[in-house]
Amino acid sequence: MDLKGKNCLVTGGSRGIGRCIAETFAKLGANVAITYARSEDAANEVVEVLKKNGVDAIAYQADAVDFTKAEEVVNNVVEKWGSLNVLVNNAGITKDNLLLRMSEDQWDDVITTNLKSIFNYSKAVAKPMMRARGGSVINVGSVVGISGNAGQSNYSASKAGIIGFTKSFAKELSSRGIRANVIAPGYITTEMTGNLDEKVLASIKAETPLGRAGEPEEVANTAAFLASDLSSYITGEVIRVDGGMAM
Repeated sequence: MDLKGKNCLVTGGSRGIGRCIAETFAKLGANVAITYARSEDAANEVVEVLKKNGVDAIAYQADAVDFTKAEEVVNNVVEKWGSLNVLVNNAGITKDNLLLRMSEDQWDDVITTNLKSIFNYSKAVAKPMMRARGGSVINVGSVVGISGNAGQSNYSASKAGIIGFTKSFAKELSSRGIRANVIAPGYITTEMTGNLDEKVLASIKAETPLGRAGEPEEVANTAAFLASDLSSYITGEVIRVDGGMAM
């Protein structure tokens, strides 16, 4: 698989799945820009790792829910490299609670961060990709956006919304050669999931036909496929990387 000559933007690319996607893209020859929310040191560390692959890389501090900042980031990337071929919408948060205990702020924060950020960056890349008559938008969803999950009504709703948004985006822009797809991970070993109780982990693994947690690299490899020309006839799809959990 080869991503040489492609310019990519990964939101939330300083840690977890986003970082792994950025590193995988760079190893395959792509220039990679990442956004981060708070930790400048972590983002700069990622940039240095990416550059060791002989590609260009840059980090932008940006709140994913800031519409104006999203436009600014995309415009800067296009100005720097001349084009933007791949967008990975990865930024997201969880604030889990049972519905009867969930606060309005917990609902609003998750919906806004996880769903509005998709709108912000997808809208921002639409025009430059239309001018280039091509591009790939990859939205990181979740298996719970398909199956739901107790204690995650806000997160599940946000990830289900991403699926509907992606299919609509794909239908609107496919005539310009722009593709959009969703990756729906199951339980993946990251910082976000690392604090789960051992009993919860055992239950998750028992519900997963492959009998184990997934690794960030397995999501990143799927993203690389969708970013590459090998997936040139795939759009509007939801690809589960969940070990069969939602089968």
